[in-house]
Amino acid sequence: MKNLILDVDTGIDDAFALLFAARHPEINLLGVTCVDGNTSLPKVIKNTMKVLDAAGAKDIPVSAGATRPLIDEPRYAEMVHGADGLGDLGTPDSTRQLDPRPAVILLRDLIEGADGPVTLVPLAPLTNIALFLRSFPETAKKIERLVIMGGSASGGNATATAEFNVWHDPEAAAVVFNSGVPITMYGLDVFMKPLVTEKIAQELIARGETCSTFAGRLISNFIKQMGHDVTLGDYGAVLTALKPELATTESLALVVDTTFGPNRGQTAVDRRSFFERDDAHTHAPRIDVCVDIQTDVYRNTWLETIHG
Repeated sequence: MKNLILDVDTGIDDAFALLFAARHPEINLLGVTCVDGNTSLPKVIKNTMKVLDAAGAKDIPVSAGATRPLIDEPRYAEMVHGADGLGDLGTPDSTRQLDPRPAVILLRDLIEGADGPVTLVPLAPLTNIALFLRSFPETAKKIERLVIMGGSASGGNATATAEFNVWHDPEAAAVVFNSGVPITMYGLDVFMKPLVTEKIAQELIARGETCSTFAGRLISNFIKQMGHDVTLGDYGAVLTALKPELATTESLALVVDTTFGPNRGQTAVDRRSFFERDDAHTHAPRIDVCVDIQTDVYRNTWLETIHG
């Protein structure tokens, strides 16, 4: 069993990841922390509880984290994820209770109390993770690895150069990437690869089970919203944390652009040789950047897990 903690800003692709993490037999989902990102924190919390209900999850602690980035104002992505942040499916609210501990305290308690190593999988802006690393540096040393959905070694989606999660809070991302904790970056270079179709959505709905029906409706509504096949997105970071051998990575020096210019939020990676680098990249942390994945295995593993 792999001990995982997910940090989420639950929109549609976070939901795909949560469904998988809660149902896969090799994952011990210790807890979930919530942060503003795709939508506001109160909606993120509601959505997270709804998804855990749909997954038939056990009583997993869910806690509230940061309500905004460290410096910037929040900038949401409800044009993609719907007014409620979860595809506007009209899913009833959950009766699950929020854990009273703030996210950074829950992270500390879960890592300190875990039986074995813990991998953190942030699928959201990195505000919670930066605050945790700064608050509890000794506990942070016990993290086995961070597998982050964020960043890009190529282009962006929030801007021409910046991926949304890093762009939403570049200062937090800079803290995390420079923390010294081993990091795998599952970014836009692979994010769009595991696509699902309307045919897959209808097959899931036809099974008539709570989890598969929820997943199928989510995919179908997402396709209608986007006008094309859609990615399982954030889920890929969870499978990469569970089975890293399915991803191809390169160890690359990385700098987060925290300037207030056109490249704010860019994760600038350096493929030059040591002797060609400038000072900024010579001393930059080296990050394991996902550059390819076994796409069919990623898609099929998700479907098999959701089918149960």
